[in-house]
Amino acid sequence: MSLVTEEIKAKAEVYHGDEICQEKTKLLLKEVGLPNGLLPLHDIEECGYEKESGIVWLKQKKSINHKFEKIGKLVSYATEVTAVVEKFKIKKLTGVKTKELLVWVSLSDIYLDDPPTGKITFQTPAGLYRSFPVSAFMVEEKETKDVKEENKEVKDVNAAAAVEVKDV
Repeated sequence: MSLVTEEIKAKAEVYHGDEICQEKTKLLLKEVGLPNGLLPLHDIEECGYEKESGIVWLKQKKSINHKFEKIGKLVSYATEVTAVVEKFKIKKLTGVKTKELLVWVSLSDIYLDDPPTGKITFQTPAGLYRSFPVSAFMVEEKETKDVKEENKEVKDVNAAAAVEVKDV
């Protein structure tokens, strides 16, 4: 049974479109104290968050695999990812698997250690778990803004060059 019922959707904040959903996902992760690179989804069609229960869902066009380079782990994200979020925790996670040896293993919980140790723990429904440095899941936001600004400057320069050529 899915966490996301019509009743939950009716009470939730729901957003459509990749750009706004990317922004809201990073904002939610920051709000609950988790690393901003934890959900590197692409082409998100819908996302929602029902604050009272903590239920979150993300729907993307197709499932993706993402390799967290700093720890060398491959993670698969289904077309629909659901969870219940709390401060420093993601519980009842569905739609996320990690590759251990040659087997894909579902993840059910993600949490930061309390008191903080700089480690984040990933747990399976069977209770098995692994911990990694939190820094492996952080994405520097400043770089993406700088790249966008540089691209805009290049477009502005190209546009100005095109205008100058037309005038000659």
